[in-house]
Amino acid sequence: MIKPSIPKGTRDFSPLEMMRRNYIFQTIRSVFEKHAYLPIETPSMENLSTLMGKYGEEGDRLLFKVLNSGDFTQGVDMNETSPTRLATHICEKGLRYDLTVPFARYVVQHQSEITFPFKRYQMQPVWRADRPQKGRYREFYQCDADVIGTNSLLNEAELMQITSEIFQKFGIDVVIKVNNRKILSGIADVLCAPDKITDICTAIDKLDKIGRENVCAELCERGLSQEAIEKLQPFFDFSGSNAEKLQKLSEVFADSEVGKQGVEELRKMLEYADFLKIKTNIEVDITLARGLNYYTGAIFEVKAQNVSIGSISGGGRYDNLTGIFGLKNVSGVGISYGAERIYDVLNELDLFPKSLDNPVKAMFINFGEKEELYALAALQELRQAGIVADLYPDKAKIGKQMTFANNRGIPYVIMAGEDEINDNVFTLKNMQSGEQQRLSVAELVKQLQK
Repeated sequence: MIKPSIPKGTRDFSPLEMMRRNYIFQTIRSVFEKHAYLPIETPSMENLSTLMGKYGEEGDRLLFKVLNSGDFTQGVDMNETSPTRLATHICEKGLRYDLTVPFARYVVQHQSEITFPFKRYQMQPVWRADRPQKGRYREFYQCDADVIGTNSLLNEAELMQITSEIFQKFGIDVVIKVNNRKILSGIADVLCAPDKITDICTAIDKLDKIGRENVCAELCERGLSQEAIEKLQPFFDFSGSNAEKLQKLSEVFADSEVGKQGVEELRKMLEYADFLKIKTNIEVDITLARGLNYYTGAIFEVKAQNVSIGSISGGGRYDNLTGIFGLKNVSGVGISYGAERIYDVLNELDLFPKSLDNPVKAMFINFGEKEELYALAALQELRQAGIVADLYPDKAKIGKQMTFANNRGIPYVIMAGEDEINDNVFTLKNMQSGEQQRLSVAELVKQLQK
């Protein structure tokens, strides 16, 4: 007999967990739609040619590849075929790693149907062949919002406003960390290592996880000189207000045009945020790198205060992601919210609405065929009034039905025997206090709506 199991890094969800997850999705969706973002969906699988090379070396290694069907070795000389060609022959498709690259592919493929600028949101699962651990899964949901076809920094500010509204609705205190990839390019200029920008971003992105010493060791392994690593050290210690940090960067980037451009973009974005009166704390963090290769401008990361967990949201500007698929000079910016990490934070801080724990408000006891029809008519009226109610489907012992209601956490049971039918009423029992009332259907509705 095979023992039932699921792959590591994946999960089943109970009814209560699904109620809570749906609460997360509905809350995020409501804010997206308020800001005029429209929904799309893309397939779980994409062609590997769409996915490979967009996420950096580490991202490529974490792609789940899907084996071609049939005998993929037929007609292939296993001794003479190169590993790259053999891999292509074996796997032509992969599970999507994120929602941004599939979105770029969608935009190019459907460009004749799209009016630019185009705002979309997408809430679907993604897959990564990562090592499972707390807050990190192999299958998880992302909730993305992107706008493409405009260079305006107002979009970056709007995404920060959306982020602020979402986490205020959840009651989670967060900080929005911001930076700009052009600032990181400016740092590479200052270090006289512009060709090492990808290596610098990949290593700095791990600063919170592995610490400064290990970041420096990795940069050394990636070929950065000791002199350049020494020059990098002061950037780890930038402090002060956002304005003070930007002023220091302006002075450091006196000879770096790309660095100065990054500072000005960040300053303009923060001016928009001030005008929008965004209440959430926004912090310039020049060590924020975001490891994905396609970012070219502003980058964001959202961290929950008072909870030991990684970022719960992140994103940034990408100037030519669609160019890879043939549509050049189309800039976009987006942000992604991790449903799993938001769930963990809400759970740890006990912020889920208590109403999610007991969605069923009342249950009718089933006394028999005649009583069942009498209860069924009343049940329809309760449901039409928006009350979540149910009828026990079988005639069974009262004790069994009461136990079922208790186990489900149903706060009220409704009973109707011969006496109640004759008087055209019902007996409503509070399962916690034991109090009982004889009420008409209209009175039942009023009582349960309280």
